[in-house]
Amino acid sequence: MGSAALGLAAPALARPAERTLILSTWDFGAAANAAAYAQWKKSGSLLDAVEAGARIPEADPENHSVGHAGYPDRDGHVTLDAIIMDDRGNVGAVAALEDFAHPISVARRVMEKTPHTFLVGEGAHQFAEAEGFDKVAMPTPEAERAWRDWLKTARYKPVANSENQRGSALDHDTIGMLFCAPSGQLAGACTTSGMAFKLRGRVGDSPQAGSGLFVEAGVGAATATGVGEEVTRIAGSARVVASMRAGMTPQAACREAVLHIARLRGDAVRDAQVAFLAIDHRGRIGAFALQPGFTFAATDPAGRTRIQTAGNLKNLATTK
Repeated sequence: MGSAALGLAAPALARPAERTLILSTWDFGAAANAAAYAQWKKSGSLLDAVEAGARIPEADPENHSVGHAGYPDRDGHVTLDAIIMDDRGNVGAVAALEDFAHPISVARRVMEKTPHTFLVGEGAHQFAEAEGFDKVAMPTPEAERAWRDWLKTARYKPVANSENQRGSALDHDTIGMLFCAPSGQLAGACTTSGMAFKLRGRVGDSPQAGSGLFVEAGVGAATATGVGEEVTRIAGSARVVASMRAGMTPQAACREAVLHIARLRGDAVRDAQVAFLAIDHRGRIGAFALQPGFTFAATDPAGRTRIQTAGNLKNLATTK
């Protein structure tokens, strides 16, 4: 049965002759990929590259899904989460970090300077301060206005694909980036400001190794976006990589994870968006989502980037 009959968007499938270098979630991933590619050309380091890429949306004052301009939690605090990981078992993460613009860089410092993999809240703040990272005022004026408008009703409803609706009240907010060098070496990063107006202390899938991001040598890497609770329930990115290890293509592995969530959760995810993005060690890619609208940026070894649209379960269901 062909890809059209399955409801899969043809651009999401890598043809055998193609090799992808960098993948990242959503349209704003294109600028992140460009920065990652430039840094890779400069230093040759995949960790340098994914960190540089993730810092682009973190610093964007118009991006309310990632970084210091993200929308606050219900109490008015902006809290940031991030993870960085390579295929040699190196990983660092932070969650519920306040007052620092680049959680991805703090996460990398956790990986390089501590015996730990994950720091949260006050401890993450103290570490970032001790390491000399610059503080930044959060929330931004625009984010604070959005929060005060929300307080008038104090009603939260996730909006699917909000990452591509610039200026809206974002909910499931992430950029995930995957890098597969021509040698097959892998690394990844994921950074977020989390759900807008979330409960204080809420942490989604993004900074959790195996949920928001997973990287395995000789197999591949995966990242997730959408409602983090649904990804965390199935350790989604680790599941995708495990499926690739068992012989599935990246596309089939992403699709299997989405189908599993749909079967497991039923009506609870009827209007929710969850999506997975994957690359194997040969540079073949896959992407699949619960709902239409998930886009991603794919960059080839020559530095050319295309915004592509993933296949989705809703379209798949309508073809049956």
